[in-house]
Amino acid sequence: MTLKQIAIRNLLRRKGKAALILCGLALGIGTVISVITYADAVTGDIKHKLEKYGANILVVPRTESLSLNYGGINMGGISFEMQELYEADLARVHQIKNARNIAAMGPVVLGAVKVNDRPVMLAGVDFEEARILKPWWQVNGRPPAADGLLAGAEAARVLELQAGARINIQGHPMTIQGVLKPTGSQDDQLLFASLPAAQRVLDKPGRVSMVEVAALCTACPIEDMVRQISEALPGAKVMAIQQVVQGRMETLMQFKKFSFGVSVIVILIGSLVVLVTMTGSVRERKEEIGVFRAIGFRKQHVMRIILIEATLISMCAGLIGYVAGMGATKLAFYFFSGNPSMALPWNLPLAAAAMGLALAVGLAASIYPALAAAHMDPNDALRAL
Repeated sequence: MTLKQIAIRNLLRRKGKAALILCGLALGIGTVISVITYADAVTGDIKHKLEKYGANILVVPRTESLSLNYGGINMGGISFEMQELYEADLARVHQIKNARNIAAMGPVVLGAVKVNDRPVMLAGVDFEEARILKPWWQVNGRPPAADGLLAGAEAARVLELQAGARINIQGHPMTIQGVLKPTGSQDDQLLFASLPAAQRVLDKPGRVSMVEVAALCTACPIEDMVRQISEALPGAKVMAIQQVVQGRMETLMQFKKFSFGVSVIVILIGSLVVLVTMTGSVRERKEEIGVFRAIGFRKQHVMRIILIEATLISMCAGLIGYVAGMGATKLAFYFFSGNPSMALPWNLPLAAAAMGLALAVGLAASIYPALAAAHMDPNDALRAL
């Protein structure tokens, strides 16, 4: 009979002890898998929702300015040596080290025009990028074509514009093809055209007034992104909207820290369950171990029997814990998440990690009982028979 067969028969003979170790370890692994999976899924969902805030980095032309403010009275300011931004220079931004963290980059050209003898701000934007930068936009109509306009809600009301209306802006006939629903922002006051059309109307070929950047910076400091963009565009002033970025980073870090903290505590509890139960099992098998030693089993053979038992139980606990953890995560989504239909795919690397973690914990907690069994005096064990 091999050592493996002895270990299997012992587990079958002592089903209660084996079940207790299995349940304790599986519960620990399942809790760890559930906490980590839930935290990762919710973190991804939060990151997706936070991206709806739009741009978090703003690039504007660099200017030297003096503020005219004294005693709480603001009289404006004086700007000089203003450096313009050119659309062609923006390609350098896609070559920075953290270019993969840029979700969208939307150049904007701004200028004042007159419609129906009333002044209004015209903004030229890239409407494809605007879908990411301004996901809160809701349009009555359709996005403008080459000679089309999109009117903000307030601008459309004041100028008495509606979808389909034809207007003339500085000698350029254009059509209102859509009206924005109220956003509660400055967008309500503007007219929007495609970037080339606005540059043509404002006589600013190839130039932009500002650039909005949506940076996915969960894996990099936002300061690095700002510095890299500043180096790529030396004639620009790059600013981060710190409130959005810092809030995003802090939220994600809190989720991660919480999940890892709970995981460590649960693993410690699971290892204690294995240690106590295996130690008790070894003491109950004192006579059996004495017989093994008396018939020629060496200390390493006794240790291997104990460790094989721990290995078999740990592998089963890892598999059961992974399945139970994924099921618990599904239930957690249903009861605690605002998105109960959130997708939760089976993760083979995570399953392998669960098996490895269960094996490591089970073997580590079984070393002391195995050593105690191996160093047991066979004479004392045989006298107890």
